[in-house]
Amino acid sequence: MFKELDPILHSQLRLAIMSLLISVKEAEFTFIREKTNATAGNLSVQVQKLKDAGYIEVNKQFKDNYPQTTCKVTPIGLKAFEDYVKALQQYLKV
Repeated sequence: MFKELDPILHSQLRLAIMSLLISVKEAEFTFIREKTNATAGNLSVQVQKLKDAGYIEVNKQFKDNYPQTTCKVTPIGLKAFEDYVKALQQYLKV
């Protein structure tokens, strides 16, 4: 029996964001945008969806008079990502 895949993580861009954030402690918005090749607008929407789900924390501040947004994975997000990977592995075993 196949386990249902998390619809929040099943989006290509959201999955890419989570994969990046899991490999680092935290990342700036511009770093994530460059690595994912996403537009700022699209990335912003997807980051908000991950934040609303409780999968990431978003911290906005100013650095040298410029806005700086950083993101990091929450424990809930880490667990969701691990469960997603396990579910995918079940699909690949068939």
